[in-house]
Amino acid sequence: MPASVKDMLAAANAAVPKLSPIEAAEKMKSGNVLVLDVRDPTEVQQSGKLKGAVAVSRGMLEFRADPESPYHDPAFRKDATVLVHCASGGRSALAGQTLKAMGYSDVYNIGGFKDLAATGIEIEKV
Repeated sequence: MPASVKDMLAAANAAVPKLSPIEAAEKMKSGNVLVLDVRDPTEVQQSGKLKGAVAVSRGMLEFRADPESPYHDPAFRKDATVLVHCASGGRSALAGQTLKAMGYSDVYNIGGFKDLAATGIEIEKV
Protein backbone atom coordinates (compact mmCIF):
# COMPACT_ATOMS: atom_id res chain seq x y z
CA MET A 1 0.00 0.00 0.00
CA PRO A 2 1.43 3.43 -0.91
CA ALA A 3 2.31 5.73 1.96
CA SER A 4 0.64 9.09 2.37
CA VAL A 5 2.48 12.28 3.32
CA LYS A 6 0.94 11.91 6.77
CA ASP A 7 2.42 8.40 7.09
CA MET A 8 5.80 9.55 5.81
CA LEU A 9 5.90 12.46 8.27
CA ALA A 10 4.91 10.21 11.17
CA ALA A 11 7.76 7.81 10.33
CA ALA A 12 10.23 10.69 9.92
CA ASN A 13 9.17 12.29 13.20
CA ALA A 14 9.58 8.95 14.96
CA ALA A 15 13.09 8.49 13.52
CA VAL A 16 14.48 12.01 13.97
CA PRO A 17 14.51 13.64 17.41
CA LYS A 18 12.99 17.12 17.57
CA LEU A 19 14.61 19.98 19.46
CA SER A 20 12.87 23.15 20.60
CA PRO A 21 14.23 26.43 19.23
CA ILE A 22 15.92 27.11 22.60
CA GLU A 23 17.52 23.65 22.64
CA ALA A 24 18.64 24.16 19.03
CA ALA A 25 20.23 27.52 19.86
CA GLU A 26 22.16 25.87 22.70
CA LYS A 27 23.25 22.96 20.51
CA MET A 28 24.51 25.44 17.88
CA LYS A 29 26.97 26.82 20.40
CA SER A 30 28.54 23.42 21.09
CA GLY A 31 30.75 23.24 17.98
CA ASN A 32 31.08 20.53 15.31
CA VAL A 33 27.55 21.35 14.15
CA LEU A 34 26.10 21.68 10.67
CA VAL A 35 22.98 23.84 10.62
CA LEU A 36 21.12 22.80 7.49
CA ASP A 37 18.35 24.87 5.90
CA VAL A 38 16.37 22.71 3.44
CA ARG A 39 13.97 25.42 2.27
CA ASP A 40 13.80 26.33 -1.42
CA PRO A 41 16.20 29.04 -2.64
CA THR A 42 13.39 31.58 -3.09
CA GLU A 43 12.37 31.15 0.56
CA VAL A 44 15.94 31.64 1.73
CA GLN A 45 16.36 34.74 -0.46
CA GLN A 46 13.20 36.31 0.95
CA SER A 47 13.96 35.79 4.63
CA GLY A 48 17.70 35.20 4.83
CA LYS A 49 19.10 32.26 6.75
CA LEU A 50 20.42 31.49 10.18
CA LYS A 51 23.97 32.78 10.42
CA GLY A 52 26.39 30.06 9.37
CA ALA A 53 23.68 27.73 8.08
CA VAL A 54 24.20 25.81 4.86
CA ALA A 55 21.23 26.17 2.52
CA VAL A 56 20.55 23.06 0.44
CA SER A 57 17.09 22.64 -1.03
CA ARG A 58 15.35 19.42 -0.08
CA GLY A 59 15.59 18.21 -3.68
CA MET A 60 19.40 18.40 -3.73
CA LEU A 61 20.02 16.96 -0.25
CA GLU A 62 21.15 13.47 -1.23
CA PHE A 63 23.55 14.84 -3.85
CA ARG A 64 25.16 17.32 -1.44
CA ALA A 65 25.33 14.86 1.48
CA ASP A 66 26.87 11.90 -0.36
CA PRO A 67 30.70 12.07 -0.36
CA GLU A 68 30.74 9.99 -3.55
CA SER A 69 28.56 12.46 -5.46
CA PRO A 70 30.18 15.00 -7.78
CA TYR A 71 27.86 17.57 -6.12
CA HIS A 72 29.02 16.77 -2.57
CA ASP A 73 29.30 19.73 -0.21
CA PRO A 74 32.25 19.30 2.18
CA ALA A 75 30.19 20.95 4.95
CA PHE A 76 28.47 17.56 5.25
CA ARG A 77 30.52 15.42 7.63
CA LYS A 78 29.20 12.28 9.25
CA ASP A 79 31.07 13.07 12.47
CA ALA A 80 29.17 16.35 12.93
CA THR A 81 25.84 16.99 14.61
CA VAL A 82 23.32 17.98 11.94
CA LEU A 83 20.51 20.39 12.88
CA VAL A 84 17.94 20.50 10.07
CA HIS A 85 15.22 23.09 9.64
CA CYS A 86 12.80 24.28 7.00
CA ALA A 87 9.85 26.69 7.18
CA SER A 88 7.70 24.68 9.59
CA GLY A 89 9.38 21.34 10.35
CA GLY A 90 7.91 18.91 7.81
CA ARG A 91 10.62 18.97 5.16
CA SER A 92 13.28 18.99 7.87
CA ALA A 93 11.83 15.80 9.39
CA LEU A 94 11.93 14.08 6.00
CA ALA A 95 15.44 15.43 5.33
CA GLY A 96 16.63 14.23 8.73
CA GLN A 97 15.28 10.75 8.05
CA THR A 98 17.11 10.73 4.70
CA LEU A 99 20.38 11.79 6.33
CA LYS A 100 20.02 9.03 8.92
CA ALA A 101 19.48 6.50 6.12
CA MET A 102 22.69 7.83 4.52
CA GLY A 103 24.72 7.15 7.66
CA TYR A 104 24.54 10.47 9.48
CA SER A 105 23.89 9.43 13.06
CA ASP A 106 23.59 12.66 15.08
CA VAL A 107 20.67 14.36 13.32
CA TYR A 108 17.96 16.57 14.81
CA ASN A 109 14.89 18.32 13.43
CA ILE A 110 14.97 21.86 14.78
CA GLY A 111 11.68 22.90 13.18
CA GLY A 112 10.78 26.13 11.43
CA PHE A 113 12.80 29.17 10.49
CA LYS A 114 10.51 31.81 12.06
CA ASP A 115 10.49 30.08 15.45
CA LEU A 116 14.28 29.75 15.37
CA ALA A 117 14.76 33.39 14.36
CA ALA A 118 12.44 34.45 17.19
CA THR A 119 14.90 33.00 19.72
CA GLY A 120 17.42 35.68 18.70
CA ILE A 121 19.65 33.52 16.50
CA GLU A 122 21.38 35.89 14.11
CA ILE A 123 20.05 36.00 10.55
CA GLU A 124 22.18 36.73 7.49
CA LYS A 125 20.91 37.88 4.11
CA VAL A 126 21.89 35.89 1.04
